[in-house]
Amino acid sequence: MKYYTYLLLLTLFSSCDQSSLLSAQALTFEYSEGGVWVKENDERIFFYQQKTKSQNGEYARSNYVHPLYGLDGTVLTEDFPDDHPHHRGVFWTWHQVFIGDKRIGDAWLCEDFSWDVYEVQQEDSTLYTKTYWKSSNWTDGQGEEQPFLSEEASIKIHPATESYRVLDFEISLLALVPDLKIGGSEDAKGYGGFSVRMKLPKDIQFTSTSGKVTAQTEAVEAGPWMDISGSLATNGEKAGIVVMAHPNNPLPNNQWILRTKNSMQNPVYPGREPVLISDKEPTVLRYRLVVYQDKISEREINGLYEKMR
Repeated sequence: MKYYTYLLLLTLFSSCDQSSLLSAQALTFEYSEGGVWVKENDERIFFYQQKTKSQNGEYARSNYVHPLYGLDGTVLTEDFPDDHPHHRGVFWTWHQVFIGDKRIGDAWLCEDFSWDVYEVQQEDSTLYTKTYWKSSNWTDGQGEEQPFLSEEASIKIHPATESYRVLDFEISLLALVPDLKIGGSEDAKGYGGFSVRMKLPKDIQFTSTSGKVTAQTEAVEAGPWMDISGSLATNGEKAGIVVMAHPNNPLPNNQWILRTKNSMQNPVYPGREPVLISDKEPTVLRYRLVVYQDKISEREINGLYEKMR
C-alpha cells in the first residue's frame, strides 16, 4: 500500500464573536489505497473515499466523505446504514440523471452508475478532486463506459478553534454531452444534492434563522443554514453540525429535507424537476459544514455564514 504524508503549516487569524485567535494549523494528507485521510495536529478530521467501495458487491460508490469526526474524535457520520445502505457520510448525488429522454442511472441508489475519481491532490489547506460520472447505460461501440459529466470538487479545511471546525465544499459540474439533466427524487419530497448522513440520537433537534424547525415528510422552507444538534459527542455530550448553503447557489437554496431518525439531512437542489447541466458553463454548488462541540450561538453561526459571501 502506497503511503505518503504531506505536511503543511498554515497560520491564519480566525475570529467570530470571540477575540481573534492566532492559530497554527498542521494538516496532514495521508494517501492510502482507498483514499485520503485528512488530519490536523495528528487528529483525524475525515476520510475521502476515492476508490470504489461496496457492501458484498452491492451499492458500489466512491467520491464521498466518511468518516467525519467531531472535535472530540467521535465519528459523526454513517456508511452503509441498515435502513438505507446506499447512504454514505457526506455525499452529493441525485436520483434523476438523464441525457435527452434516456435515463442513464440512479446515482442516489448507486444503480447503473459509477464515479471515476481520476485525480486527487492537495494545495495548502484544500483537497481537490476530479471525477468522471459514468454509467453502463452510456457506452461506446465496444461497450466501454464513457464519461458524460466532469466534476471538479474541493474541500477546504479551516483551522479548528476550541469549539468548532469549518469545512467548505465546492462542487462544479460540467456536462460532456448535450442535454444532460439532473434532478431529485420524483415524488413530492424532491430530495437530492448535497447530503449528510449523520448519527441521530433521540434528542436530535433542528434550528435555523427563525428558531426551532420541525422535520416533515416533505421539504421544509427555512433559512440558508440548519443547525443539527444533540447528544452526538463522547459519553452523550452535546455536539452538532451546521449545514450552510452558499447564497450564490442556484435556487432553491432554502429548502430542507430533515429527518429525526434513519435518514440523511439535505439542503435540496434542484428538487423534483430536473435541471439542465450546461456543457459550456459549469453549475457550481457550495456548502459549508461547521462541526462543533457543546453548543454554538446563533450569532456565531450568522457570522460564519456571512463569511461565505
